[in-house]
Amino acid sequence: MKRTILIAEDEEKMRRILEVNLQDHYRVLLAKDGEEALRLFKENEVHLLVTDLKMPERDGLSLLHEVKRLSPEIPVILITAYGTIESAVNAMKEGATDYLLKPIKMEEVELVVQRALFQADLIDENRKLKEEIKSLYGIDSIVSKHEKMIEIMGIVRQVGESKATVLIEGESGTGKELVARAIHLNSPRAGFPFVVVNSSAIPRELLESELFGHEKGAFTGAVKRKIGSFELAHRGTLFLDEIGEMPKELQVKILRAIEGYRFMRVGGTEEIDVDVRLITATHRDLKAAVDAGDFREDLFYRLHVVSIRLPPLRERKEDIPLLVSHFVEKHKKEVKDRLLEVPEKVLQILENYSWPGNVRELENCILSAMVLARSNRIEVEDLPPELRGGEPVVSVPRDGEELRRMKWQLRRKAENEVERVFLIEALKRNRGNISRTALDVGMDRRQLQNLIRKHRILAREFKGDSSSSR
Repeated sequence: MKRTILIAEDEEKMRRILEVNLQDHYRVLLAKDGEEALRLFKENEVHLLVTDLKMPERDGLSLLHEVKRLSPEIPVILITAYGTIESAVNAMKEGATDYLLKPIKMEEVELVVQRALFQADLIDENRKLKEEIKSLYGIDSIVSKHEKMIEIMGIVRQVGESKATVLIEGESGTGKELVARAIHLNSPRAGFPFVVVNSSAIPRELLESELFGHEKGAFTGAVKRKIGSFELAHRGTLFLDEIGEMPKELQVKILRAIEGYRFMRVGGTEEIDVDVRLITATHRDLKAAVDAGDFREDLFYRLHVVSIRLPPLRERKEDIPLLVSHFVEKHKKEVKDRLLEVPEKVLQILENYSWPGNVRELENCILSAMVLARSNRIEVEDLPPELRGGEPVVSVPRDGEELRRMKWQLRRKAENEVERVFLIEALKRNRGNISRTALDVGMDRRQLQNLIRKHRILAREFKGDSSSSR
């Protein structure tokens, strides 16, 4: 379908030349003055306006202002004579996309038109992308009917407008980063960066450089200047995940940085000012860490301006059907847009499970079941073994063969549960590092990886977990 170009030009010969040269590729509307152009603009879907600067009735600048008021993203190209080039430049400051000088050259017209439409396409694509991001990560992406979660969504809406620091507490997998993103997207900073730093996933010796950047030659290997996360997040939001794992020697530097939003790069001599909104998260009890001397009290109270505690999934079981529907819709492209049903029996099993990995574990479970499903329904056998083993035994064996089969099933269930707990605790102790975990438990690395795959555990999810070793 051809896109529509509206040409406003009081010279009939010029209108005709533009029409003849553009009509092969575009639908062309012609107006002899600004008033007629404005009427045509209101009556048609116009993708580009080309207007002379000097016209009777309503001039090009007045037309530009009115069109931009009606449709701010419409590209506008001005046509002007050499003597009024300064006016054209001023008009571009008012929102024009480009300008053409008389006498015009058609090769230049075609190039400027293509460039203006391409730029408009990029703007439209960027707008749609932002809307998609907001739908995926904004406040509407938090799926819940639980009273506590509804209260949290209200807090997210309230704090979005402010610059107050927010501390999000909760177990791994409860959606702390999702809430942080929702706060960012619900704020005036939504159009600026959302920068994530996982304090436990970066080696201690590199963390200061990651946060504040460094100058060339600041230390061995610093071959060029590096911009840190505080600087990258300027005018946006910096999300420090697992703040409870932050080394004490860095805690004081973070405190100084957020008190005045000024810092120096490693090896630097000049202070840098930034405008950053800080959100932090932890799976630890930070107040207990303060009492134990592991976390600075002054930093704790600086971060604790607004506190949000996310409940684990086991405390909001009524959300499981909603979350299941949400994840089936979210991941339907993984199964070629098949609309998979989830029977009541499967939902009951999901609701009876304890979900130690919380919402993240539920999402991984649903995605896995969708991929494994052999029909348009997720059946019990499509669920991971640890969930299938959770089905209650409701019958008494009728004969010796059934007794042997049920005893074998129970042994398998017990073995699977022991293996899974063993893996989770070992990975937690070693922060998801498979080589270190294998050494810790005295297993061959390949053997450990096979066991991890069997239980569909993602080692990277434990990079921030080391609580079991404390």
